[in-house]
Amino acid sequence: MKTQSNDFKKRVVYQIYPASFKDSNNDGWGDLKGIISKLDYLKDLGVGILWLSPIYPSPMDDMGYDISDYKNINPRFGTMDDFDELIKEASKRDIRIVMDLVINHTSTDHEWFKKAIETPENKYRNYYYIKKGKNSKKPPNNRDSMFTGSAWKKVDNLPGYYYMHLFCDTQADLNYHNEEVIKEVESILKFWLDKGVYGFRCDVINHIYKTSLKDDHSRILYNRGIKYYGTQDGMFKILTRFRTEVLDNYDTFLVGETGNITIEDGNRFINERCLDTFFEFDHSGADKNKFIPILKAKLKPKRLVKPIFKWIKGVPWLGVYLENHDQLRSVNRYGNVDKYYKESAKLLALFLLSLKGTPFIYQGEELGCLNYREFSMSDCKDIAAITATKTVERLLKLSEKKAFKLVNETTNRDHARNPMPWNKSVNGGFNEGHETWLKVNDLYQTINAEDEEKDPDSILNFYKKMIKFRNESDVLKFGDFKDEIVTNKLITYYRTYQNKTYQIVLNFSDKIIKYCGLLNLKLLISNYEAQENFKTLPPYFAGIFEVI
Repeated sequence: MKTQSNDFKKRVVYQIYPASFKDSNNDGWGDLKGIISKLDYLKDLGVGILWLSPIYPSPMDDMGYDISDYKNINPRFGTMDDFDELIKEASKRDIRIVMDLVINHTSTDHEWFKKAIETPENKYRNYYYIKKGKNSKKPPNNRDSMFTGSAWKKVDNLPGYYYMHLFCDTQADLNYHNEEVIKEVESILKFWLDKGVYGFRCDVINHIYKTSLKDDHSRILYNRGIKYYGTQDGMFKILTRFRTEVLDNYDTFLVGETGNITIEDGNRFINERCLDTFFEFDHSGADKNKFIPILKAKLKPKRLVKPIFKWIKGVPWLGVYLENHDQLRSVNRYGNVDKYYKESAKLLALFLLSLKGTPFIYQGEELGCLNYREFSMSDCKDIAAITATKTVERLLKLSEKKAFKLVNETTNRDHARNPMPWNKSVNGGFNEGHETWLKVNDLYQTINAEDEEKDPDSILNFYKKMIKFRNESDVLKFGDFKDEIVTNKLITYYRTYQNKTYQIVLNFSDKIIKYCGLLNLKLLISNYEAQENFKTLPPYFAGIFEVI
């Protein structure tokens, strides 16, 4: 067994969406050479691990989460030599690389799937769920796709047969009851670990094992069938096997995307050595209607903070985040863009980076990037948003324009996926002016890395300051967590390590509030100019104090 460095507990992770990070050859798509060109920027930011969203060959129906070859590089992003150079150059800067592992499904363009439907009987047929329909006219069961609609699609050249897809219909689910599939995945893990990657972010990992193909008669509005594939015992066993047979031979990090789980499930992931940590999603609905998540709701900070605190207290180690490629921009969701843009963006930075667990920052979050101001259905590239719009249009009998307006405010992932704004030049410096794969956000004239690097009071420079503070603080990296006050305005909590205690104080509102709990406290860092005494907390104040 290889000795584990546990670097993931000591470092800040930065997620890169390769298509939108930096375009080095001016073809409209970000690429590996573009990432390499920005490694010094990332080193200066202070991050120690880069998570790359998928860079494998793919038809890009779901932006690379539909993989057609697990052991190669999508030519759109570069070559394997480019990837090897990225590993080498990142290592020089003490930065480690984490890949996106998408093993719940493959693209229907994958050779396995093509072979599976070529002939009536071959070994690849059992790599997937390819089943006869009911009376050859209806799908095998009533399972829903996560992207709405049936989770089954007819196989064109196999009359009466269907294949399962829990996500878009070009993503065919793999069959983990098949030993050959498990061996294939173990081979994929070894391939990339031997190349020097640190580990993997595991996409929808708690859905990989399907216990049953029975109809689900539960009275639920969506995700019908989830009781037969969500967080099943078989999944835990497979992940533990990956650990003991492959991962233990390397110094690795495994983080899981795990929706719809319980605290008990979270503890099993870590205690049974399935994952090193995972993402929870309970807090991600804080600004959405509880009953109809497609509808936006006014943010109540308690709905954001309480679930995060619950998970931090409930499991040994958590992956903490406010943004990723599947979420709208956090300042739009949880801050105050109109009156306290900088203050609220910095508050979110301090909040995230003072929590117990491994913090994940998404590209552009460190700049305070915002959602598009103007965006239409014709601009949209997100398959989930397009599918959701059609469903809302049909169910609510709305026009496409009105249906998309609802989806755009809560669900459209393109808001976080647009090209990274590096400077004020054409296309925000993402490239030299070639048409980009996704519309550039016109806010790059006021929100970009070059300008923020020059401004001592910028959001970017506060992130640098806060990441440096965390990197140098054992209290924040390893300390215990205890919450104190959680209201819709005032949030306070403690971090303690080896007889040293920090109190974190947040004013999650646009009001000045009184707080008498700052006696005998020494201010260490805040998003406001230092003051000797805080008798009141300014709007969106965030500070870390040492308890004397």
